[in-house]
Amino acid sequence: MCTVTYLPTPSGFILTHNRDEAPTRSPNAISREKTGNDVLLFPRDTKAGGAWVVTAKSGKSACLLNGAFVKHHHNPPYRRSRGLVLLDFFQWEKSDDFFQHYDLEGIEPFTFLYFHRDDAVELRWDGLKRHIQRLDAGTPHFWCSSTLYPPDMQVRRESLFRNWLSGRHSVPAPADLLALHKTGSVGDPENDYVMNRGGRVCTVSITQITLTFEILRMRYLDLLEGNRDMRRVTTRERQEK
Repeated sequence: MCTVTYLPTPSGFILTHNRDEAPTRSPNAISREKTGNDVLLFPRDTKAGGAWVVTAKSGKSACLLNGAFVKHHHNPPYRRSRGLVLLDFFQWEKSDDFFQHYDLEGIEPFTFLYFHRDDAVELRWDGLKRHIQRLDAGTPHFWCSSTLYPPDMQVRRESLFRNWLSGRHSVPAPADLLALHKTGSVGDPENDYVMNRGGRVCTVSITQITLTFEILRMRYLDLLEGNRDMRRVTTRERQEK
């Protein structure tokens, strides 16, 4: 997994995440969970119990993709599920401490994306070394999993997103991004935004986080069973004003 787009807006951002996974690992609703002083919203993996996209009352949002830069050799057993690593992040008070000091030894390679107001960070773990990059939160970004999409296909899929943006005359709404994530096509069903590789791996869901001023909304579309869910949380920043 997966395909992720990030789009800044005048009042926040829109983060949309297609999950490509085995069909047996797809939940049908959003979980709400209290951890420490925070409240998390996320779809929970039905096998490992972790998550791939989370937003929180603290104002933080994060998501995860399998793989770092290139397709790696899958060599289990691993010490901890990557989806649980994502949930672990929200137990750390300072995000930079997590990026620098969280123990990644024995974790399968991944790409971790973090967003909070004007802060955006990409952490790639290649199995040996962590690569941390601060991103421009004021510009659009695109990612897709290196384990499913080779470099040339990553370029084609990102070009589809960039061309779609350049052809618009106004800032896209959340519904526009959802429509793109449902219909974006490179002319190959195995590599389209909603993909299917013989039923073994397919796009099982789309999750979208929208920040509008101090309100975070999570929308979840279960593409297998047609279930939909939407939750919202008022960020702590608003409560402290």
